Amino acid sequence: MDVQIATLCDSAADYRGKLCILGTFDTIVTSRMPATHPHCSIALRLVFRDTDQGNHKLKVALIDEDGANMLPDIEPELDVKIPDNAFFYSRNFIFNLQQIKFEKTGQYSIDIYMDGGIVARIPLQVMLAKGQQNT
Repeated sequence: MDVQIATLCDSAADYRGKLCILGTFDTIVTSRMPATHPHCSIALRLVFRDTDQGNHKLKVALIDEDGANMLPDIEPELDVKIPDNAFFYSRNFIFNLQQIKFEKTGQYSIDIYMDGGIVARIPLQVMLAKGQQNT
């Protein structure tokens, strides 16, 4: 299995297998803390080969600097079957996040796991705008 795309973005859509991504980002700048980010999406495109056929469990976690997951469990299961006439199978995943609350500035990551092992890490930093103080 290969991770072809893993990104944090403003929005994403899947149109018949075409992954459309709008506004990818890795930094949130805010005027005060704590801060709530109203909406964002995690967009993934995974490519499976013949050796990947079978059942798998995907997991997505938003990890803070203390190593805690800030999201409820996101663990979809998938059954990978490569069509007889195909050499590989690609699949898009979009996870929409609403009202994510960040208690403090710092470095975060979105960790993507497959069958318990990490396969991608998307960095995210939360910063105060210049001239602002952490409250």
